[in-house]
Amino acid sequence: AALNRELQLGPSNAMDMAVRLPFLDRLTRISTIFVRPICCAVNSQAWQVVEQSVGGTNRQAALTGGEDSKGRSARRESTSDREEIRLIRLKKVEELKARGHEPYAQCWRRSHSALELQRIYSELANGQEASDEKDRVSVAGRVAMRRAFGKLAFLTLRDDSGAIQLYCEKGRIPEHKFEQLKALLDLGDILGASGTIKRTERGELSVYVDDFSVLTKSLLPLPDKWHGLTDIEKRYRQRYVDMIVNPDVANVFRKRAKIISRIRKQVEDRGFVEVETPVLQAAAGGAEARPFVTYHNSLQRNLYLRIATELHLKRMVVGGFERVYEIGRIFRNEGISTRHNPEFTSIELYQAYADYNDMMEMAEDLVTGCALAVQENLIINYQGIELSLERPWRRATMIELVREATGIDFTKFGDDTRAAKTAVVSLFSNVLQKGLSSLYVDGNLQMRFQN
Repeated sequence: AALNRELQLGPSNAMDMAVRLPFLDRLTRISTIFVRPICCAVNSQAWQVVEQSVGGTNRQAALTGGEDSKGRSARRESTSDREEIRLIRLKKVEELKARGHEPYAQCWRRSHSALELQRIYSELANGQEASDEKDRVSVAGRVAMRRAFGKLAFLTLRDDSGAIQLYCEKGRIPEHKFEQLKALLDLGDILGASGTIKRTERGELSVYVDDFSVLTKSLLPLPDKWHGLTDIEKRYRQRYVDMIVNPDVANVFRKRAKIISRIRKQVEDRGFVEVETPVLQAAAGGAEARPFVTYHNSLQRNLYLRIATELHLKRMVVGGFERVYEIGRIFRNEGISTRHNPEFTSIELYQAYADYNDMMEMAEDLVTGCALAVQENLIINYQGIELSLERPWRRATMIELVREATGIDFTKFGDDTRAAKTAVVSLFSNVLQKGLSSLYVDGNLQMRFQN
């Protein structure tokens, strides 16, 4: 308690700081967080004595994120560490219930989103408070950041639209609730708060809180604030955590929703009818891919998850639908990576009395329409390259494009496939020789390639 007062930290801050070092036992955490600064302030050798008494070099390596004496990395978070944090937070859940608060509320009446408040009060001057009755607001979101300084606490609340600061002052909030905020609130908790609007002296728009409620108590910690969620596999497997830690990721999902909506509108404006075709099929057709196989108990036979929507859509055309399309899930039991998912969404559309020229015109129209829906202009930047989608697009045959890229005109070979193959082998042999000559010399490379 004396250390808390000296460092102006509430008990929840001390706990938060402790659990951010999950690889240290409780004694090491407490000594590392509180004793070290005081020891160093008194005597630079004092900390060495404490350090040796609570674990020595291995735990010091864990503190610094380096390696221990055996070269083992200390940044790994074990299952037992997460379970310990979970047990601590479960105790906070029970304490909230004991105080008469439901930590998993069913409803909260929100008056504004964070973005709406930023827009409405954009002209509010630094240090000014909007305290009229009409300026009373109610917000809700996830606690993304927390700082406590004695009788003040600042929380960053993040919702679907953005972030807003909560300005919490002891005296304005009942004392027992203020202590609850400092002792029982953790990063990741979902909070509802109400109050008036205030802009701090530093220019941060804030809700000047007079009441709050824990709406959902988080049981596991969020990824480290500074390093974030950098594990690519974990980001793709746990998208919800990725969106919490990296809010910009959610914009990808919003853009995708706009694109799907725009495609539907454009094709339906052209008279296309959306249909749903079977996902479970007796035979996997319409594409060349390995299917997923499942078993139908009633029919007592294997069925296949579709690898394309093509065949059933064509049957719709045969049945009399002149313009038909489907946006649906496709399943292909093949490779997997961060850019290649065995389960994905495709659109296929079929139009009677039309040819590839009509399809090219439609593709051009769909892509430009989606670009305008997402970013309101036709200039996009992809991997550092600026691309213009301005119409009309150039149209060329595959043979023309190959000739431009390679210098080979395949129309000259006619049906002579041997001559065409010889030209291609010669081209790529020269490319390989030029590209690899500066790296290494292999006399058999060209021969192997030709063979």
